[in-house]
Amino acid sequence: MKKFRKVLDGLTTSSPGGTMGSPSCGSAAGTPTAAPTPKEIDVQETLVSENFQLCKTVRHGFPYQPTSLAFDPVQKILAIGSRSGGVRILGRPGVDCYCQHESGAAVLQLQFLINEGALVTACADDTLHLWNLRQRRPAVLHSLKFNRERITFCHLPFQSKWLYVGTERGNTHIVNIESFILSGYVIMWNKAIELSTKTHPGPVVHLSDSPKDEGKLLIGFEGGTIVQWDLRAKKADFRIYYDEAIHSVSWHHEGKQFMCSHSDGSLTLWNLRNTTKPFQLTFPHGKIQKDGRKESCKPILKVEYKTTRSSEPFVIFSGGLSYDKAGRRPALTIMHGKAITVLEMDYPIVEFMVLCETPYNNEVQDPYAVVVLLEKDLIVVDLTQSNFPVFENPYPMDVHESPVTCTAYFADCPPDIIPILYSIGAKNKKTGYSHKEWPIAGGTWTLGSHTYPEIIITGHADGSIKFWDASAFTLQMLYKLKTSKVFEKPKPGEGRAVELGEEDPFAVQMVSWCPHSRIFCVVGISAHIILYRFSKYDANTQIVSLEVRLQCEPEDIITPSENENNPCFSEPGSHSPQPHHQYPVSPGSRTPDSARDNIPCLKVKDKMVRVPPGYQSDLVIQLLWVDGEPPQQITSLDLNSAYGLLAFGNCNGLAVVDYLQKTVILCISTLDLYGATDPYQRLSRSPRRNRQSTSGLTELTDNQQSIDMERSKSPTSVKGPGRKLSLPTDLKTDLDHVNGHCTSPTSQPCSAGKPRIPMGPEGPRLTRRGPGRPPFRKAQSAACMEISLPVSHTEGHASRRAMLQQLHGVTMYSHDEHHTTAAYCWNERESRENSFSRSRSSSVSSIDRDTKEAITTLQFGESYGRKSDVLPTPCLWVGTSLGVVILIPLSIPTDHEERMEDPVTVGPSGAVQMLKGSMLRFGFLDCNGALIQSPYEVWRDLNAPEDPDRPRRRKLVHFSPSSSQDAFGEGHLAIVCSERQAKVFLMPSQSCLFVHNITESSFVLRADVVSLCNSVCLACFCANGHVMTLSLPSLRPLMDVNYLPLTDMRIARTFCFTNEGQALYLSSPTEIQRITYSQEMCDNLQEMLGELFTPIETPEAQNRGFLKGFFGGNAHTFDREELFGEAAAGKASRSLAQHIPGQGGVEGMKVAASGAVGELARARIALDERGQRLGELEERTALMMTSAETFSKHAHELMLKCKDKKWYQF
Repeated sequence: MKKFRKVLDGLTTSSPGGTMGSPSCGSAAGTPTAAPTPKEIDVQETLVSENFQLCKTVRHGFPYQPTSLAFDPVQKILAIGSRSGGVRILGRPGVDCYCQHESGAAVLQLQFLINEGALVTACADDTLHLWNLRQRRPAVLHSLKFNRERITFCHLPFQSKWLYVGTERGNTHIVNIESFILSGYVIMWNKAIELSTKTHPGPVVHLSDSPKDEGKLLIGFEGGTIVQWDLRAKKADFRIYYDEAIHSVSWHHEGKQFMCSHSDGSLTLWNLRNTTKPFQLTFPHGKIQKDGRKESCKPILKVEYKTTRSSEPFVIFSGGLSYDKAGRRPALTIMHGKAITVLEMDYPIVEFMVLCETPYNNEVQDPYAVVVLLEKDLIVVDLTQSNFPVFENPYPMDVHESPVTCTAYFADCPPDIIPILYSIGAKNKKTGYSHKEWPIAGGTWTLGSHTYPEIIITGHADGSIKFWDASAFTLQMLYKLKTSKVFEKPKPGEGRAVELGEEDPFAVQMVSWCPHSRIFCVVGISAHIILYRFSKYDANTQIVSLEVRLQCEPEDIITPSENENNPCFSEPGSHSPQPHHQYPVSPGSRTPDSARDNIPCLKVKDKMVRVPPGYQSDLVIQLLWVDGEPPQQITSLDLNSAYGLLAFGNCNGLAVVDYLQKTVILCISTLDLYGATDPYQRLSRSPRRNRQSTSGLTELTDNQQSIDMERSKSPTSVKGPGRKLSLPTDLKTDLDHVNGHCTSPTSQPCSAGKPRIPMGPEGPRLTRRGPGRPPFRKAQSAACMEISLPVSHTEGHASRRAMLQQLHGVTMYSHDEHHTTAAYCWNERESRENSFSRSRSSSVSSIDRDTKEAITTLQFGESYGRKSDVLPTPCLWVGTSLGVVILIPLSIPTDHEERMEDPVTVGPSGAVQMLKGSMLRFGFLDCNGALIQSPYEVWRDLNAPEDPDRPRRRKLVHFSPSSSQDAFGEGHLAIVCSERQAKVFLMPSQSCLFVHNITESSFVLRADVVSLCNSVCLACFCANGHVMTLSLPSLRPLMDVNYLPLTDMRIARTFCFTNEGQALYLSSPTEIQRITYSQEMCDNLQEMLGELFTPIETPEAQNRGFLKGFFGGNAHTFDREELFGEAAAGKASRSLAQHIPGQGGVEGMKVAASGAVGELARARIALDERGQRLGELEERTALMMTSAETFSKHAHELMLKCKDKKWYQF
């Protein structure tokens, strides 16, 4: 229980870290006085550090950079290995597990212990790992590190405990799976080939036991040599020497034939009766040319030869296409009898695997599907139908269909939103899939008890938006929205996209969504905003467009005398643009820079369009070019459905739009927001000579009279907020200056000024683009973001940059260096992927420099705009990149008819507060510590048929700042969080109750006020990888975990918190990682995850019959233990491989063990431990014997030396 008593006005002004006194705003009412302050605030904080624990929960999406594939035909689960050492194991929908090798080495090959609940992985660091899959979170039981040889291929026969391991030197080793110890039995390459062979056969590329006789091992070498090794006789049965390199080998199930794929695009079929030449040689895609020669073909990387009972065998292979056809896509070829089907793929094929009914290799295979692992997709082809349709993938493998640029996470959504989004999205689903069930159906999964509606929204580089159902640790796409449909398609070779080098002009930069009102807002990279309303009916609509001129010039005069006046806010509606505008110049036309003025970056469709049910565009807002300079990108956005207002800002200023009346009610520079409350001393600058009269900051393209334009301007502004400041110096890496587009509110490149350096050959292009808009490339997504590190141009910046280089181990270059180079250094930027650094100087000195104060965060809410206010009113909280908080009171008509006709008025700026670092987040609590939700409008379908008995009126839901009406006037608590600091203010007195410096050495990337365990806390994610939570309102640290040792731009741009202790980020360009910081969820995690292993009876082998068994061989059972065991083969050299016990060894087996299986597993563990102790005893005994022999030898030498000496010679 925490009690905060006697909170009086100005109590904390003298305390360290207390806020500066806020100068009062001049107004017609005179000097405001402080409103009555409650004498006692009683807040009970229930959250303690025991409520928090950080752990990963589940990973969604396609495995990034996949390398290998495996399938368990009995358990019906699939495993995918990746280049970063990750393993994804997939079963039925809901069964999705991610494992990570600690070494991070690429996974070369995967081998299931079929129906045993275990998996062997071979990694690029020449280590074998055995994973236990009988637990919900798989763990490594054993590891075996090869020291002298490199692993190239592995093979584990069905129901065998001996793993064959081929190496780069051409040798084949044998590993006991149970103990993970090497056998002394080794097939050396020089024994496998003939002594007369003069060349090395190359690495082992294939190992398989003969279906006819398990005692025969077929070894394929890369150089073209194939050897069948008799394991009992320890000699080669036959050797095949072929001219072309071998890539893969596949047996016929009878064991009398096998097929090889080669590097020249050929397939060879070999019969064991005659191995001198291939029984059949084919070039499936090699046609005979006019001169009689065959076309040269690409290598066939893999072939599978599968037989069926009812028809011809299947021959399935990847590659082998001819070289001469340029532009052909990668293909999988299916040869069934005389029919050849070529399935073209969208991405290169990494691996494929044919799924068969039986796990036995000596039975008719009867393939029913083929799993194809592509570089960026996973597809399964149905082989049972003649047209080979694909199965509909139940996993969210298309998260990266277009690169992800932003994410949003909403937990505990309204329960009706997911079904209605699904019903709308289901109408647009693709067709033509196989009608059969998804074949990868292993494992079990049940809906946990701790579930609630969750939605994830992803924005993409092509302008598309995807809504995902993320409930119960699953991910299923609900609905897809294409924002590019609002705009005309730019003509090839024209438009701003070409001039600025942009390939993704519709890329989504941020989103804002109100689940209750179902209003959705999208901010695009081309400085455009689209507001959508949800409807269950289709409609014919005309897209309404507003164009806003929000631009300033860097050489405007700002003098101290001009700052002494109060800001005069423009009258509402006096400068509001018309809903539709005639474009002075088409955005697609080539015009000189001087003529590129008052035009948007994109052209909105001006015709009536028919929109389907779902989200339908209601309003498009675009920023305009000004004097040849493109508009700066939007850095902050907020909308409120109850107010009917939308606010956005960038590094030039702030604009507020009434989307109900389709008008702009405020368009103002950041400087004009201050008026007399400006906390900075603005340094004067010399006026520009011979300056022509141009439009001011608040001008809009509505062709109003000049007198109206003059009225809309603030008298304190002279063309914009360009100025020199005396402020805390920031030596700050531009975090959001990504791939050449400036989105950081604090970034120096946002300056719209002209370059002051001699321009090179590319100078005119830089001028047209403007120094604030370097080229924007396709890789602009958060999934593919590289980092640039421009540093503020300050005195002594070189030494500070050197300090940061030493601190973070990265290379920085200054902003001047960044823009003086004519050719933009993209290669240098791309080399910095997955590493960034950013620092701020804590020194406070007056430095003369160009800076733009950007709007970094906005929040609508019921609050007190001034100290004198008694009742809360609608307000807009504005946070800037200089750590300043500004309150703007709003006057909104309450009556429905008046709201649609009368203008919304904006009052003068209210309170001004300051924090360290750029502003990030606002939150509001009542005086009892409960979270105050923003008011909203209940959703209504504007396209629904009119009901005369029930007129359609707006229904608003408001949340009072206190639970009781009697205490309504007591005020509320405001949580304000910046990159460095968090403060809690009591409103309306504006007293700072609590201050907490979150970080000194780093900075906060993301902060959110979230609800957890029926309470509220502040969750923060820092650039140094720390995840922290602070209690509210006392800002007491509850958790601080160093979660990510190395953060990168992708994580920085996509990390987001939500309620109920959950968060997510883009862990790779194709995967979403979800984490939890709730102890309760960590405790229930095992219950919510799926089971990978299900006890299933192993299918019995077919009865082959007496005659087939007699003539077909394999009459004798093959005892591998007798050949490979220590008694027969001896021990392998200790220096060859090192056994490493796994962390999940005994404990993992104890968790998985149950019944007789558990007893057997425990017995095996006991035997392993006993064997290990015996091995240690044997080593000590051998050491003692060696020591005794040495002592005996020295004693004997001494005896010989002294034998003939007399007693007096000693």
